[in-house]
Amino acid sequence: MSSHKSVSLIAIVLVFSFCASAFAFKKQKDQEKTATISITVLKGYNGRPLKNAAVVLHSVGAKGNQAAGGLELKTDNDGHASIDSIPYGRLRVQVIMEGYQTYGEDFDIAEPEKKILVKMAQPRGQFSIYTDATPTPAPSVSPSPVK
Repeated sequence: MSSHKSVSLIAIVLVFSFCASAFAFKKQKDQEKTATISITVLKGYNGRPLKNAAVVLHSVGAKGNQAAGGLELKTDNDGHASIDSIPYGRLRVQVIMEGYQTYGEDFDIAEPEKKILVKMAQPRGQFSIYTDATPTPAPSVSPSPVK
C-alpha cells in the first residue's frame, strides 16, 4: 500500500510541476512584446505601388548576425505587405523584385506598430576591370541598294 501512495504522490508532484511550468511559459509569452509591421513598396522613379515584390524578414542578433530562417511576404496590388506578432528587437528587411536593385535595411522594433516605406531603385550599370569603361560603338551598316 505504501508503494501505491508514493507512486500517487510522485504523479501529483509531476502534474503540479508540469502545470506550474506551463503557467510560467504562458506568463513569459504574454510578457514578450510583439509588433505589427506594415511595409509599403513603391517604384522609386514614379512613386507607384510595386505588386508581388518579395519582402523577406529576418531577426538580427546582438552582434548583427542574421538568424536562420525568416519569413517571406508578397506585396499586394497596392504595394502593401504586413504581419503581426513580430517580437521586439532588431529586424532585417529585404525587398527583392526582378528589374530593381535589392533593398536591405535593419530596423529596431520597439513599438507596437512599425510602418516602413521602401522606394525601389532601378539597377545601375555595372563596371568591370576586365573591360573598357567606354562603350564601343556598334558598327555602322549601310543599306544595300535595291536592284
